[in-house]
Amino acid sequence: MHIQKMPAQSNTFRGIRSSKFRHVYGKGTRKESCYENVLITQKAHDTAACAANPKFVAIAVEVAGGGAFIVLPLDKTGRIDVNTPKVTGHAGPVLDLKWCPFNDNLIASGADDCTIKLWHIPDGGLKVNLTEPLADLQGHQRRVSIVEWHPTAENVLFSGGYDYQILVWDTRRAALMQTIDLHSDVIYSLSLNRDGSRLATTSRDKRLRIIDPRSGKLLQEGVCHEGSKACKAVYCGDTGLVFTTGFSRFSDRQYGVWDEKSLNTPLRLDTIDSSSGVLTPFYDHDTRVVFVAGKGDGNIRYYEITDSPPYCHFLSQYISGEPQRGFGVMPKRGCKVSQCEIFRFYKLYATKAICEPISMIVPRKSDQFQPDLFPDTASPTPALTAEEWFAGTTKGPVLMSMKTGMTIKTHRPLPLRPTESSSDKNADKKYAFLSMETRADYRPLEVGVKTSSSTDKDLKTSTNLDTKFQALQKLWGCNVKNLGDNKEQCSTSSSGIECEKISTKNTINKMNIKTGDSPNKLASLCMQEKEIQILDKPSPKTESELRRAYTAQCEELKLLRRQLIIKDRRIHELEDQLNKLKVPHK
Repeated sequence: MHIQKMPAQSNTFRGIRSSKFRHVYGKGTRKESCYENVLITQKAHDTAACAANPKFVAIAVEVAGGGAFIVLPLDKTGRIDVNTPKVTGHAGPVLDLKWCPFNDNLIASGADDCTIKLWHIPDGGLKVNLTEPLADLQGHQRRVSIVEWHPTAENVLFSGGYDYQILVWDTRRAALMQTIDLHSDVIYSLSLNRDGSRLATTSRDKRLRIIDPRSGKLLQEGVCHEGSKACKAVYCGDTGLVFTTGFSRFSDRQYGVWDEKSLNTPLRLDTIDSSSGVLTPFYDHDTRVVFVAGKGDGNIRYYEITDSPPYCHFLSQYISGEPQRGFGVMPKRGCKVSQCEIFRFYKLYATKAICEPISMIVPRKSDQFQPDLFPDTASPTPALTAEEWFAGTTKGPVLMSMKTGMTIKTHRPLPLRPTESSSDKNADKKYAFLSMETRADYRPLEVGVKTSSSTDKDLKTSTNLDTKFQALQKLWGCNVKNLGDNKEQCSTSSSGIECEKISTKNTINKMNIKTGDSPNKLASLCMQEKEIQILDKPSPKTESELRRAYTAQCEELKLLRRQLIIKDRRIHELEDQLNKLKVPHK
């Protein structure tokens, strides 16, 4: 008997979606592991006002005048001293901070004074207040609210301001390379994709834009969220998706997933809740998880991004009783692999002067390395230079393995200022002797001994026989030994006056004055005698000696003026006599 098979019915119930990140949980730290007594700024609007890397955590703080932020080593936890050294170079409140992804000692800051400054933080933290930046980038007409480094190209920095412009900088030369002027209102956020070839921005005009950062061309544009409050966007790595947060027309908080090639309709748009705090998304490319935190909230939600509908899946949330003001994010190479930590926040409390690290951990029983949680991640090595990127080259990040379990830090020397170069420093050292005083060498020569060095010196100076040094050497070089004898006599004498007399007598004996010499020759010899006397006198060391030397010089100047006046009168008399002699007798 043949039994006919029934057609298989499609089962519409799929059950619970499996995900290795479903049980991710947030773990706060104890009080002694937090940063306490940090006067967090109240003027940072919707920006994080905090930045972290494997070496330091930087926090914008409240000061009486201007703007400042503190930089603390990660292990300097507990209560922070009020007099902790600060970075105090801005004239207005600091609005945004970003560490360079390729140099853990270099940080960029944007402030209310319309400038972006680059700072070098020494290992171990600051010992005194830092006021001189490495570079001062001036190009915005209004406050700078956003700064962002390029993810793969070295020395490329993006900045967004309240002048509705995005500026692209080459920080090595402190040069403005590109101005993107496509926005009609205040820019709320900007985010680059994995290789830095696309830029996503949101602004107060409620529009989401995809821009080519090198050429400044607008590639796509569409309405993001219809609410009047701020909306934020983050690129989902190299997936081609953009994740946004904002508000609906009825002030409900929303998130949306968009395709970078078409912004007419979202791939998914869903409501979160009805709170009023601005949401900020943070994306982890290695796990494809988006963390969403709201200003004034006490919780952090996280979603997983997929390539197929519905594109975004809610995982869970971290709940705490303290509202948050902002977050700093640790790069993946700074996370603790042994604890299965996939993300770490630095939470700034809204009501207390505390910064608390919060770790996002995937529970695993094994203590071994988990390759599915920690694939190869971006390393602190740039894939290309700024010149190559501006010339049109595009490369993905240089990857590294986290299997060693070590926190990867960079150790780079202090970069040169934009106005300096290594060739300039070498030239300064090479020609430093030009600024030094040249002193003649009057040391006695040993008779009968002629070394190779003295012979070389004679050969080198034989072409400069007309110099003043050579003339003096010819005149006095043969009697240098007598001068040494005079010094011995001076050392045995009881007063300095006798020394001067002895040296003067010997100097007169050196002149070999003959009775038949002309008056001009005698005058020149007297002038040479005075020069020798001046050289023999020791330099004054005390205030009284300086006064006496000053008085003596004044008297000598008066005497010289009188001699000049007498000389001029004598010249006029002789000219009158010549004129009388030239007149013919009648």
